[in-house]
Amino acid sequence: MIAPASSPDHVPAGPLEAAAPAGAGAWVVLPTYNEAENLGDIAAAILAALPAATLLVVDDGSPDGTGEIADGLAAADPRVRVLHRAAKAGLGRAYLAGFRVALDGGADRVIQMDADWSHDPAATPSLLAPLLAGTADLVIGSRYTPGGRVVDWGIFRRVVSRGGSLFARVVLGLPANDLTGGFKAWRAATLAGVDFAGVHAGGYVFQVEMTYRAQRGGARIREVPITFRDRRVGQSKMSRRIIVEALVVVLQLRWDELRGRGPRRAP
Repeated sequence: MIAPASSPDHVPAGPLEAAAPAGAGAWVVLPTYNEAENLGDIAAAILAALPAATLLVVDDGSPDGTGEIADGLAAADPRVRVLHRAAKAGLGRAYLAGFRVALDGGADRVIQMDADWSHDPAATPSLLAPLLAGTADLVIGSRYTPGGRVVDWGIFRRVVSRGGSLFARVVLGLPANDLTGGFKAWRAATLAGVDFAGVHAGGYVFQVEMTYRAQRGGARIREVPITFRDRRVGQSKMSRRIIVEALVVVLQLRWDELRGRGPRRAP
């Protein structure tokens, strides 16, 4: 069920976009599961950074009342919508469900980000800038491009994240330095061109696979530097199972491609 809200403004592509209100035509997809302590403040910060955007909260039946908080935000602000899902089914599935709603709602651009403050809402305009300038189809908020950084992480998380990105980059031949992060901005047509039905959409490997499919489809990919911080409250959802799954799926994607079963490459 989606809480009603007004339709986002649409701005024709071209030079006039630079003069449009920040976030015009953009939807921010924000998956949540037990984020009651974060949601109110992060939603306010997102809409302060992008006052003309639509914020779509995708809640996977959080038992801590996150969904009810989201409904209250939607009732108070027409820029907020809520997609309720019956139960937790993985971050990738939540994103795909939100992407479908945003595309069906007429989004021109789609931002994806976490609700735990690891992604700074103030950085969202810099992610949108290359899309508005027409120089990119997918923009990655990157921890590992010059100017990007990670704070508050221990050595294990740093090694896993850096190593996972490097592994995927080498195996799949991808140009980006940060392939495991989930702070991204998409041109709607590029996102719509990804075959959602074919995406494994498990845990964090979802981020790798979406970039892989976009790149194989001919998307122009850019990275902009961000500062990534550990979540403010709650616990990380990273686990050894998620790490192993990521390695296996990356290898499977490459194996499928070698057998001619991967996504069709753009000319």
